[in-house]
Amino acid sequence: MKLTFSEALQQSTPAFPVGVEVVTTRGIDAGQMCRFAQDLLRDDRIGWISVTDNPGGNPMLPPDYLAGQLADSAKNTVVHLTCKDNNRLALESQLWRYAAEGFCNILALSGDLPAAGYPKCGASVFDFDSAALLAMMRDMNAGLKVPGRRGNIETLPETSFFAGCTVSPFKKNENELVPQYAKLLKKVRAGAGWVIPQLGYDMRKFAEIKRLLQLNNVNIPLIGNVYVLTKTAAKMFNSGRLAGCVVSGSLLAEIEKYAAGADKGKTFFQELAAKQLAVFQGLGFSAGYLGGVAKPEDVFAIIEKLKQFAADDWKMFYKEIRYPQQDEFYYYDENVLTAAQPVPTLRKRTRNVNLFYRFSRCVHALAFNRGHQLYPLMKRIFAFWEQKHCVCKTCMKTVHRIEEMSKHILYGCKDCGDCALPDTAYLCPMSQCSKNMRNGPCGGSLHSRCEADDKDCIWTIAYDRLKYFGDWEAFCNTDVSCADAALQGTSSWANLYADRDHSAVKK
Repeated sequence: MKLTFSEALQQSTPAFPVGVEVVTTRGIDAGQMCRFAQDLLRDDRIGWISVTDNPGGNPMLPPDYLAGQLADSAKNTVVHLTCKDNNRLALESQLWRYAAEGFCNILALSGDLPAAGYPKCGASVFDFDSAALLAMMRDMNAGLKVPGRRGNIETLPETSFFAGCTVSPFKKNENELVPQYAKLLKKVRAGAGWVIPQLGYDMRKFAEIKRLLQLNNVNIPLIGNVYVLTKTAAKMFNSGRLAGCVVSGSLLAEIEKYAAGADKGKTFFQELAAKQLAVFQGLGFSAGYLGGVAKPEDVFAIIEKLKQFAADDWKMFYKEIRYPQQDEFYYYDENVLTAAQPVPTLRKRTRNVNLFYRFSRCVHALAFNRGHQLYPLMKRIFAFWEQKHCVCKTCMKTVHRIEEMSKHILYGCKDCGDCALPDTAYLCPMSQCSKNMRNGPCGGSLHSRCEADDKDCIWTIAYDRLKYFGDWEAFCNTDVSCADAALQGTSSWANLYADRDHSAVKK
């Protein structure tokens, strides 16, 4: 009898299960994808299938529709769930539906920026990010506590989600890569039960993730991600048009050479995929994962190639599959497999640490840092101003107006009422991040630029600032936060002093 997805990842035997990605379609004709998925699930060589949720920001059939067409497939199906199209209410509703339908294996993703829609590109939501989505599933598993009809707190039935997350290690610069690793650890604390990295072709970076988890005493399954390339896909990944997927110039040159052959590089691509799986198995990953395939016979051919390798061949493949970007930063030194700690990096002068940032830090330390300097006095003043009589109401409105105008000029403030500026090194995630990321970066940046390619990623700037003042470790240990929409249009200063905003939990 085939093991379930969770059993396959957590089994104690040295077996190396392989899963396969199934991409849904735009339109109502899902027959081909259903047949593909069914053929995979019938074969004992395939551990599970994983169904995508609007990949690339394109509208498609929802993943649970395709999964629901497969008889008795729920325990061997991973359903992707992204935050780009739904707010937290809709996400919770989807999760209740998935739980009711028996789909408990969930890959939590922030999601790509929308790329299509009718009649033109749609607006994204990003009310949550993947870390907040994981925290929601963790709390649902424990029995979600909600206000009851009579004002009391009710505990809802427990769910059994086996939630996973991604991480994007294929970043060129230090200020891109280190925040990725920090957010991964935050996702684990938020409840991620397994990890699958995004796509790249440098096995040293995959080994870094394994070592990062080991050195932080994180013992959860790690799945090796392989995309079976074609020349077309390689060019798209190299261009940076698909967020989180990296093919370097050196690999592209090799691909173009093999693609000129009689089989258009098919043999090379399949061998490369099999070699990657062998490395993952040798590194001690719990499983492998294949994407970019649409025919069962191609999947099975790669698995059969994997079986033909000798036990120690992976060590040779590990050294062979090294296609980094030029001058790419590594978190551990070359001997990553036995590294005891990250590569030490110096505190460097950077244009991101400017007088404006220093001023913001000083003001926050003086008046907005709990228990320090003017904070107790300001707390009493705002408590007095929040009284009901007319004079106090006028004072509150005046102060809120001053706050709104000054923060809009200085930070591009959107008056959300639940300010994250101290958490993000005084870069407003509501106005300066295309996905409103409060808990760390998404995986879409390229060479420190935002996925939208219209600005620098705010988290690369935040890293430079926090590292310079020795605050990066403190950020890494913060809890998952998300804005309270009920506070929109109210004074974030008043909400801070009254313990109404997200920072109240940090007391």
